[in-house]
Amino acid sequence: MLTPVPTADLLFTGGSDAWGASTLAVHDGRILAVGEEAREFAGPRTEVVELRGRLLLPGFQDAHVHAVMGGLELGQCDLTGTTDVRVYLERIGAYAEANPDAAWIVGSGWSMESFPGGTPARGLLDDVVRDRPVCLTNRDHHGAWVNSRALELAGITADTLDPPDGRIDREPGGAPAGGLQEGAMSLVARVLPPATPADRLAGLLRAQRLLHSLGITAWQDALLCGTNGYPDISDAYLTAAGDGSLVSAVVGALWWDRESGLEQIAGLVEKRERFTIGPMRGGSVKFMLDGVVENFTAAMTVPYRDACGSPTDNHGLSFIDREELARSVTAVDALGFQAHFHALGDRAVRDALDAVAAARDANGRRDTRPHLAHLQVVHPDDIPRFRTLGATANIQALWAAHEPQMDELTLPFLEPGPAGRQYPFGDLLRAGAPLAAGSDWPVSSPDPLLGIHVAVNRAHLGGDRPAFLPEQALGLRAALGAYTAGSARVNHLDDTGELRPGFRADLVVLDRDPFAGPPAEIGETRVALTVVNGERVYSAD
Repeated sequence: MLTPVPTADLLFTGGSDAWGASTLAVHDGRILAVGEEAREFAGPRTEVVELRGRLLLPGFQDAHVHAVMGGLELGQCDLTGTTDVRVYLERIGAYAEANPDAAWIVGSGWSMESFPGGTPARGLLDDVVRDRPVCLTNRDHHGAWVNSRALELAGITADTLDPPDGRIDREPGGAPAGGLQEGAMSLVARVLPPATPADRLAGLLRAQRLLHSLGITAWQDALLCGTNGYPDISDAYLTAAGDGSLVSAVVGALWWDRESGLEQIAGLVEKRERFTIGPMRGGSVKFMLDGVVENFTAAMTVPYRDACGSPTDNHGLSFIDREELARSVTAVDALGFQAHFHALGDRAVRDALDAVAAARDANGRRDTRPHLAHLQVVHPDDIPRFRTLGATANIQALWAAHEPQMDELTLPFLEPGPAGRQYPFGDLLRAGAPLAAGSDWPVSSPDPLLGIHVAVNRAHLGGDRPAFLPEQALGLRAALGAYTAGSARVNHLDDTGELRPGFRADLVVLDRDPFAGPPAEIGETRVALTVVNGERVYSAD
């Protein structure tokens, strides 16, 4: 008896061959055939998509994003897109006027470069909103700007001690100035009204729509079950994965509580089981190792400079003791968890790699696929260790460019060695490190094409600044590979990330072929169509 030949549901034809798929057939949510033979599967009910030279790719995947947080912030006071303090204050005032019943004014997106020394003043907020507390996180979410009413409700005074993992910015005399860095944000976070489950679910679905419009078909949420002052947003995923409104495959990173120890592992195992539902998996554990360079909390092997260029004794903050980290990573690796590290400074990167090495020595080479996100500074001695250990370099390419936050708040405070080793994507690739990519949205734009533009050009689209350490640029093919196959591997989505028969039909169509134009125009490329499991989830038309 002859086996019936399947008929394509979708047939893409006439595209660029730059990715090897000018023609592609889809059946029942899977790629049926690639190349000219795909035409043989067309039938009377096949929907034909004429690409007209545009580029068809595997769907982008974001290997480090905060989708629920980003979706929530889309509905709050938005300070992104400007560095003008006057514009900030206008937006804050307008938001407060438009939301008279809001007990708190909350939002995010301001830049440290907008304020002298990166420190915002509470008095500016007091002049705009005096009757209600205000709490606004900066664009990297490692600092907050608060007004006097918020400080009062949180009980923060000149006598309040800095927490061990953070800093209260202070006026002369010791009074709180209005800026809270790292762990000091939790002093206000504990009195903030929490978002409701309905808020979080709406934020997730809002985020999913945005990510689909940018060609992102799957992602890893880097903060599923928060602690240490970060919110728990896991109920949104449980609801959406259970009722079918979560369309994309998602890996949730369970937060490692740095104030607890190995006793939390039983809870992580329970959460992994609970969050394995529908397209959701909870098999990653997030280790937050340090802060960020701009507020001098990224953990460095050499100390920061002061404003005069002189060495200090500040090496940044390590949130987890390196020996404790090695024990913890070894323990979760033995149970099949993936270790997902936040590591910006070169000391944090080394500690993470040492922990992976300890896990490899104790457990053997397991398919846990550890990855290190951010990697602002990597010591040259540690570059080859990524390949040796099988640890993936998870890059946030949009940050690797000259901008005021880099030129005014980073370069003057780093010694020449680490300053010249920032975002070493090229060195990592040449050393054979596996590359994945993510956005860290809402810290920065979730648009993969803008990140790819910077990865290739080491400069922002349309900017007038020179390329930043151009020897660390990636080629377009390598950058696209990081955002597709590289992130798919990190996410353990082994039937995605490539255009191969039998793979999931998670696809993106670009409005042009970026290989055919100059590199300086890559960031002008837009998404024309996004397909998840063979179904359209976004169309620019």
